Amino acid sequence: MTPPSIVRTNTAELYDSYVMKNYARAPLTLVRGQGVSVWDDTGREYLDFTSGVAVAALGHCHPTWVEAIRRQAGELIHVSNLFRHPNQGELARRIVQHAGPGRVFFCNSGAEANEGLIKLARLHGMRKAGVEGKCYKIICAKQAFHGRTFGGMSATPQEKIQKGFRPLVPGFSFGEINNLQSFVDLVDADTAAIFVETIQGEGGVNPCTDEFLWGLRRLCDQHNLLLMLDEVQCGLGRTGTFYAFQSSGIRADAVGMAKGIAGGYPMGAIWAAEQHAELFTPGTHGSTFGGTPLACAAALAVLDVMERDNLLEKVRTQGAVWKAELEKLITDFPQHVRAITGRGYMLGVAMQSDPAPYVAALRDAGLLAPTAGGNTVRLLPPLIATPADLARATAIIRAVLTAQK
Repeated sequence: MTPPSIVRTNTAELYDSYVMKNYARAPLTLVRGQGVSVWDDTGREYLDFTSGVAVAALGHCHPTWVEAIRRQAGELIHVSNLFRHPNQGELARRIVQHAGPGRVFFCNSGAEANEGLIKLARLHGMRKAGVEGKCYKIICAKQAFHGRTFGGMSATPQEKIQKGFRPLVPGFSFGEINNLQSFVDLVDADTAAIFVETIQGEGGVNPCTDEFLWGLRRLCDQHNLLLMLDEVQCGLGRTGTFYAFQSSGIRADAVGMAKGIAGGYPMGAIWAAEQHAELFTPGTHGSTFGGTPLACAAALAVLDVMERDNLLEKVRTQGAVWKAELEKLITDFPQHVRAITGRGYMLGVAMQSDPAPYVAALRDAGLLAPTAGGNTVRLLPPLIATPADLARATAIIRAVLTAQK
């Protein structure tokens, strides 16, 4: 497939002249994707373990997903949420089947989902205290990332995210992930919720332990706090369970999700347990583009393929084997690799130094992978990736590390 001539000749120039420079983009112009691969404007193929940062759950241009989009685009693309449509009701039902009894709100992104969770916490605090503005505090985790909106930034204690945008939204405090006592010490009468990522993504692929999650659950029960989980990146099958927290066996009060939910079409969602979902009444929250017929058709296609092809079990089992293979890098290349973190198809290769040169070398060798935290190379293959795809990625990583000995 030959890309259009305009792509070949001046895409970089157009970006330099007209696109805002808020991203440090790689010197790469991608024009086509299929499965686990993408191609640049010179025709070179890359193994894509970025997946749009955990968005392309079914890889690129999956035929079932593409057909669902095409079919729905010819029937009904958008209606206001002032009306019903079949796709949204069915998608909500299927999310509730996985998450448990409750209700779903649809939006367009992970940042919007997290903003909605913050609003839900405020409403819970008002219900708890009986006075608006009295009980509003939310305890989050250090190294967290919850988005770049004002609420999301305020819940994200990273200077690179917050710098230049103060004053931020008040009411956020931060404990250490997997240090329960640090959260216990922050709870007071004005606390409404605890809000954490089950596996920190941007912060360095740092999973919450089962013991820590159970401790948070007990703490929330003790003080009538909402336990809100950000599963924007780690949810929707990426770890081998539908939600990452489900492997621990705990119960959440509300969950934010996005990224892979619609396989590349913009979508976010909030699930909340029934007694908390009722806090959102007409006028308290909304989204013009949330849960359109087209977005929901894309998400339903993702769920169909996940179930039909048994992707959760494959990610769970194949991911465990893959992680064991990657852990050999710690012994074989101790001067480069410090640890392997995460699970399923959300793994981090923690390096001994700045990961940027490794990411560039991997790209030159044909593997696309983003960074995370201060020193981690993140590996986020599509959920359809086979053992052969994983082995190919591992071989490229080994070759790059060998060349840098």
